[in-house]
Amino acid sequence: MDELLRRGLARFKGLVAGRSRPRSLAEKDLPALQRQLQECVDGLGGEVSARQRAARLAATYLSLDDSGRRTMLRLIATAFGPDAEKVASTHAAWQQALGTNAAWDAEARLRDALGSRRTRILTHFSSMPDGVKFLVDLRADLIRYARSDPALAALDRELEAQLVSWFDVGFLELVRITWQSPAALLEKLIRYEAVHAIGSWEDLKNRLDSDRRCYAFFHPRMPLEPLIFVEVALVDEIAANVQALLDPDAPVFDAEHANTAIFYSINNTQTGLRGVSFGNFLLKRVVEDLKRDYPRLKTFSTLSPIPGLTAWAGEHSDLVEESIGESDWRRLKAAGVPATDGKGLLAWLSSDREWAARPATARALRDPLQRVAARYLVEGRRGDRPADPVARFHLGNGARIERLNWLGDTADKGLAQSWGMMVNYLYDPDRIEANVEAFMAAKPPDASASLRRMARH
Repeated sequence: MDELLRRGLARFKGLVAGRSRPRSLAEKDLPALQRQLQECVDGLGGEVSARQRAARLAATYLSLDDSGRRTMLRLIATAFGPDAEKVASTHAAWQQALGTNAAWDAEARLRDALGSRRTRILTHFSSMPDGVKFLVDLRADLIRYARSDPALAALDRELEAQLVSWFDVGFLELVRITWQSPAALLEKLIRYEAVHAIGSWEDLKNRLDSDRRCYAFFHPRMPLEPLIFVEVALVDEIAANVQALLDPDAPVFDAEHANTAIFYSINNTQTGLRGVSFGNFLLKRVVEDLKRDYPRLKTFSTLSPIPGLTAWAGEHSDLVEESIGESDWRRLKAAGVPATDGKGLLAWLSSDREWAARPATARALRDPLQRVAARYLVEGRRGDRPADPVARFHLGNGARIERLNWLGDTADKGLAQSWGMMVNYLYDPDRIEANVEAFMAAKPPDASASLRRMARH
């Protein structure tokens, strides 16, 4: 690589590292920016020049404020699509050539004409150092802007298609993360953990102890960026409470005697990879790795949050009321719950932050609220899929809804999103394939008999 390219790439890296004082994109700047983008499309001057142009455009993008980035992406989306006249003429030529020896060449020309110039720009970005990460972050912006700007939809689809290809599971590496992993990577685990926040380095060390495992998928072009990671506890029974599972003062369990692996936290880390699915492959690979190292393991279960429960209940207060019988209301009244109907109960639960700490109140609420949760998990739908996002993930990977755990997460977040309940999804190797097929056919989810009875009550 010649010195000119080296300097250009170094400048790009420097700008990536120091994204300070973003600037706006003025109307007068647009013609020059469009010329630079067109030069990138044309690819004049060979590979070195193309990379330099891409680096300059990337540096421009990173220097812009939110409005400027939106404008730049809109320019790429609207000014660099397929050439409509070329598509029309090559399509007509292809139709005319059908049934002749010239049909294959005509088809190739049509396919080339349909190729978007936007894709060429994106491909040039990918060739830069940190270029793949740049595009992943760019798509995170794009997803956010496209919610209110339909003109960006085509660019988003094209970039998503490229990322799906680049992040095929065959290109990813499964890595076990340990306390000896680089500090920069451990810091990212703390930052990316969104299910059960890591409160300190001591907390993180506990999650990486000898009776714990943490695995992540990495892409070779993003070596210190975990794409998705799962935290696992090696135990001797299905876990029911996340605070007990994560207690730093609990004795370390002898992993050699473990018969159960609990997946208690799964995190997708890159917003820009929405639509790129590799979570199911991660779990399968982790199960294989664990079974190889610990042949005694027979049970593979999750201890999962139910993040959509209280919101769903608020939209279906009539179903909440159906789940509460006269005897339940008498017990609730005796325990000091002032509500007399479903809506009132939901309002009271959201306003009283201390109810879970009062044993009599918690006991009175347990049965009716578990019925609501069971009904949500078994029957709640968004379109033809389960309403709960965590349920969609695990049921789509072939799991069974096994058991509800009352007050399994008494942190503020757990109480707010699911009245403190958690759920175990069980991965039974003999049923996974059938469950995936049932999920794809939008059939009712596989659930334990006890949970189904609870939902029908």
